[in-house]
Amino acid sequence: MKRVAIFGSPGSGKSTLARHLADRTGIPVFHLDKYFFSPGWVIQADEVFTAAIAGIVVNEQWITDGNYTRESAVAGRIDRADTLILLERPRLVCLWRVVRRILKNYGRVRADQAAGCPERLDWDFLRFVWNYPAKTKQIRQILREQPADKTVLILRTNDDVERFLDRSVPVCERACSARR
Repeated sequence: MKRVAIFGSPGSGKSTLARHLADRTGIPVFHLDKYFFSPGWVIQADEVFTAAIAGIVVNEQWITDGNYTRESAVAGRIDRADTLILLERPRLVCLWRVVRRILKNYGRVRADQAAGCPERLDWDFLRFVWNYPAKTKQIRQILREQPADKTVLILRTNDDVERFLDRSVPVCERACSARR
């Protein structure tokens, strides 16, 4: 496991999983929100975002988290990833986590957000979270089409995530001892 792409609804735990996985493996994390937005929550031009992703996935090791499913954003990550993870959580869980995160961080820029994009209450974003399960079908189809040499995981519960993280620790022990 060297190149990991994490997908899922906002509030599903993508950034948290990415950070925990990075802590255990030493693989660098790239939060795609930092590349998708510029200050003031302005969406980057498609070619700028695609170029940023291309600059990430040329590296030998990376973890990306983001729910961006436009073809230009998905193709590079999926083609180069050796591990693909979909966090498929109930919509009410995701919505609750997003609202809780907004209340906790309102007006501040989180570490996994683009500079100049403070946490805010955005009804369109909450609607996006509510409607996200429809996007899951598209992502599941993409994951089903992957070759057998890729690891594809669908994690639905906190226990699923913990089991996955527990299995990832030996990878770090081998990789970290090889670096010494």
